[in-house]
Amino acid sequence: MRELRPLAERFAAAGHRLYLVGGSVRDLVIGDDRPEVDLDATTTAHPSEIKRLLHGWADAIWTQGERFGTIGAMKRAGEPPAERIFEITTHRAEAYRGDSRKPDVAFSDDVEADLSRRDFTVNAMAIELTSPTPRLVDPFGGAADLAAKVLRTPLAPSESFADDPLRMLRAARFVTRYDLVPVPALVQAVREMGGRVEIVSAERIRDELDKLVVTPSPSTGWSFVLDTGLADHVVPEVAAVARAAAVGATPGHRVVAEVPASCRLARWAAVFSGVPSAAVASRLRALRASTADVDMITLLVDVHQRWFIEPAADAGWTDGEVRRLVLAASPRHHQLLDELLALAEATARAGDDDARRARLSTLRERVAHLASREDLGSLRPELSGAEVMRALGVGPGRDVGAALAFLLDLRLEEGLVGAAAATRRLSDWWTTTRAADVASADISIDT
Repeated sequence: MRELRPLAERFAAAGHRLYLVGGSVRDLVIGDDRPEVDLDATTTAHPSEIKRLLHGWADAIWTQGERFGTIGAMKRAGEPPAERIFEITTHRAEAYRGDSRKPDVAFSDDVEADLSRRDFTVNAMAIELTSPTPRLVDPFGGAADLAAKVLRTPLAPSESFADDPLRMLRAARFVTRYDLVPVPALVQAVREMGGRVEIVSAERIRDELDKLVVTPSPSTGWSFVLDTGLADHVVPEVAAVARAAAVGATPGHRVVAEVPASCRLARWAAVFSGVPSAAVASRLRALRASTADVDMITLLVDVHQRWFIEPAADAGWTDGEVRRLVLAASPRHHQLLDELLALAEATARAGDDDARRARLSTLRERVAHLASREDLGSLRPELSGAEVMRALGVGPGRDVGAALAFLLDLRLEEGLVGAAAATRRLSDWWTTTRAADVASADISIDT
């Protein structure tokens, strides 16, 4: 409040009201004292007046959202100075029209009208900063709903979701993030209106799913997405696998909850449990995921399926198997190997498979042991292509590729043997290979 007082005084002197809104108010009500870097506010002032009042107070101002009534600002505060980001928006009422992906915006002079257009009652609270003392504005009982662990919309759910269909998906995050129970009318509205989320841009859907994926315990949120039918419109492949799952199978959303929140890629891979990797890549591209995310999540799904889902795939763990697994988890193997093991362990925990958990524990130990002896980030042949050509007396071609494949297999199975030993082994392999080729040619001629 002290930090915002000079700004509030500017608005009050100009005859305007200024209110803190959004997540910072909700978190203050529930006693979450984590510092907010970004703050949202709403005001009776229109955008041109907001800019005028910010001038001389803010260290930077931007206007990309001006047509929607929003002016952004940055202010350095504290010691040492830290950057605080503000978004100040004129009171407004907005609604999507027909199949439009963008809202029509109408400004309002009434804070309660503004709050009525917000997604949920727990977010429809404000603190007036321009009153003599800060005043909580809570016309829809958001504080009581937080205390009662209830998720409701300020207006009828159908009206709220018509304003912004993404709110149906956002409900899943609030269910799990704040342990809220949606009222029956909200659930019913999602079931009836779920298809309308398809008018929302892929980028907004992706970002909302990403926020759900990294919540501390996302299971209940994913259950909401599946049970209401939302999954059919945002991740239909996941919905199809859930419907087809055999009795007793471990659903993907239970696996997600077992993956540490720090392993974001592994959590995404867990969402797609049972979905073929090609379909995973296609869905991620449709959600406009980054190329890196598409590649790494798809790789995790594929390697996890091949190494840890097939029967007895994780038994044994010889040094050669460990090296091949590490190589399969390349590129960026250190990050992806950790995420892969986290995914495999989560799958075992979710399925109460103690035997597999024990084998995975052994695998981690073997990886650590091997990494202490050799560089697992450099699993490649000990001889270069040029060295192969000199050793065998051949030029560029398929023979060199076959020789490098032999040397890679040698590296994976036996580790580092040294350049001299690798050259001898290559020579022996080449002699045997040429002899086999000659014998094969003789048989062909006789035939």
